[in-house]
Amino acid sequence: MHFLLENNMKTRIAIIGYGNIGKAVEQAALAAEDMQIAGIFHHNDNLDAIDADVAALCTPTREVPAMAERILRQGIATVDSFDIHGQIYDLRQRLTPIAREHNTVSVIAAGWDPGSDSMVRALLQAIAPKGITYTNFGPGRSMGHTVAAKAIPGVKDALSMTIPLGTGIHRRMVYVELQDGADFKTVEKLLLADDYFAHDETHVIEVPSIDVLNNVAHGVNLVRDGVSGTTHNQRFEFNMSINNPALTGQVLVACARAAVRMRQEQRHGTFTMIEIPPIYLLPGNEEQLIRSLV
Repeated sequence: MHFLLENNMKTRIAIIGYGNIGKAVEQAALAAEDMQIAGIFHHNDNLDAIDADVAALCTPTREVPAMAERILRQGIATVDSFDIHGQIYDLRQRLTPIAREHNTVSVIAAGWDPGSDSMVRALLQAIAPKGITYTNFGPGRSMGHTVAAKAIPGVKDALSMTIPLGTGIHRRMVYVELQDGADFKTVEKLLLADDYFAHDETHVIEVPSIDVLNNVAHGVNLVRDGVSGTTHNQRFEFNMSINNPALTGQVLVACARAAVRMRQEQRHGTFTMIEIPPIYLLPGNEEQLIRSLV
């Protein structure tokens, strides 16, 4: 069986999709002493030939549900960075019976937001149960929004930048390089109607070349103002500035490790990161981790 790993064996991870995220997963897996790359596959390859403990789904978000179903039915665990916040619970419900039927595990929405930021939000809500949390993204490139913009008919290339306005409100600056003969107004109308952009202030700007603008930097400022017990004015702030795909790839590798661990314990099903014990994300001896981190 794929999941019965001995302590001295490496987790075999297959990478499906080899864009920015797939390449970042490859780098993170190569840097991890407990990981071994079992193969790199394009999304249209023969995926029935995969022989791995876990597959990292590095395809565009909208391809993840069907891809995860296909891989789970082969009895292989999956991890993905599905990033449409409002659809995550529905995806969890869709994949759970398949994962359980095939005695495997799927970790979904395992990027940095949703993903590791979700864990930070959960922790801050636990220590200040009453209050409001604001998640302010950027300024930086949103990979999910950029992929969605690239998929609009008539778009040759695109870059979607997220600009934080404060209190969790954002502006989207979407730069598009059009295909020959494409009409900008038609592209703009289609893009603004896309669910990725329809809920934020979005500006679409035509440029002659995306290459001269491209930058994968991003970041987040996460603020919790709340109440601990009956004590008000508890304020917590979390900040980071990151290379977007590199962090996403690292989180996926950590969650691949956790998925295999949970499968070993026969905890079959579909999980978000807030449902995973943090120690499962880490390589190394459990006793040493507890001694060094607690």
